[in-house]
Amino acid sequence: MSRKGWIVLGAVLGAALTLAWTRSTAQAPVNEAFVARIELTGPIGPAAAEYVDNAIKRATDDGAKAIVLQLDTPGGLLESMRDIIAGILASKIPVLGYVAPSGARAASAGTYILYACPVAAMAPATHVGAATPVTMGGTTPMPSPLGGGAPASSKSSDKAVDHGADDAETNKILNDAIATIRSLAQMHGRNAVWAEQAVRGAATLTASEAVQQHVVDFVAVDTDALLAQADGRSVHVDGGTVTLALRGLRVRDYPPDGRARFLGIITNPTIAYVLLLAGIYGLILEAFHPGSFYPGVTGGICLLIGLYALQLLPVSYAGLALMALGVALLLAEVFIPTAGVLGIGGVIAFMLGSIMLFRTGVPGYAVNLGVIAGIGFCGIVILAMLLRLVMRARRARAFNGDDEMLQDTGELLQAVAAGGEGWARIGGERWRVQSAMALPAGARIQVVDRQGLLLKVSAMRTGEGETT
Repeated sequence: MSRKGWIVLGAVLGAALTLAWTRSTAQAPVNEAFVARIELTGPIGPAAAEYVDNAIKRATDDGAKAIVLQLDTPGGLLESMRDIIAGILASKIPVLGYVAPSGARAASAGTYILYACPVAAMAPATHVGAATPVTMGGTTPMPSPLGGGAPASSKSSDKAVDHGADDAETNKILNDAIATIRSLAQMHGRNAVWAEQAVRGAATLTASEAVQQHVVDFVAVDTDALLAQADGRSVHVDGGTVTLALRGLRVRDYPPDGRARFLGIITNPTIAYVLLLAGIYGLILEAFHPGSFYPGVTGGICLLIGLYALQLLPVSYAGLALMALGVALLLAEVFIPTAGVLGIGGVIAFMLGSIMLFRTGVPGYAVNLGVIAGIGFCGIVILAMLLRLVMRARRARAFNGDDEMLQDTGELLQAVAAGGEGWARIGGERWRVQSAMALPAGARIQVVDRQGLLLKVSAMRTGEGETT
């Protein structure tokens, strides 16, 4: 066998051994009991809800004894939070909510999710609470403060005072949130009174305070301590009551898959906003330069992805309409000479719409103001440059017309008899000319009059003499 053949054979054998070793190491611990870990970090949105739901199903199918849902979130969208809670309550294996690492928080929607878990724990130097819901307009529905710090019961909270449609809607959202968290607290035997206070008054607790008030079960410094302290507890899951046997079990991480990562990127409000802008400007460039294809194709893809992200996010349609109006005014400025009035109005409308595009009251779901300011500044600079070019063009000397032609000079391409016509080169162009006097070919001439496409010329004077 040749040297090349030995190299190929060695490569094939090496690949086969590597594949066999990988399969053996991957399949070796299949029968070993383990605990799945799902890390829910950052704002809670559609991507997070899909990730948690898929990870719970995968862990259940893989035979996990329990799931550790590690939380570090400022809150997020109501519908996504409800999807996560529904997945936890429907899980056939117990879910252990764990606020970690140190410095993490389970705020707003994270509080509801922690209450939904059969076992709730926190790492040192973490906190929980501030679960007041946020309405569509970004305002916080806060009724009158509770006397003496004691929250009202669910019965009293249902008796909302009607101060109009806005107050009725606010009270509906508030009472629904209170009912949700109280039902979760009652299901797992936790402090329902403080849960209501966290919704009504945005109350918060540190890890040790949460244990004292029976909001969480215990404080655990790490995942191993969490499993050790949860060992032997009887908890309620969808299939009934389960006694946990978790001490010393291996922990297997379930990171987000490619789809969840992609959704997490495009549903970032700033990324979705930039995609929307890239799509709009790409299509505009394609309209002004038809046939270039690249701006149109890129813009179309970005616009579709941006619109897909928008339908997953809490979008304000008033802000979207203002952005569309701003783009329309900027385009109108190109075709209608308004000395920048439409352009400036378009920039202002676009920036206001950008600020209003997402619900600013929802944690983690607002466009970065620095990005908006930068785009607005660039728009103003481009508009100022265009206006400057327009004003310069208006002040510039005209390059055509009868008046300008009278100043042009040229050279005869053929001899012209007195009163006859011939051809001359004037301003780099061939013109039909007529001269009152005879002129030889090559004579320098000057335009004195114009009649349509016929120019009347005379010999150009140089000093006191006359060219012949």
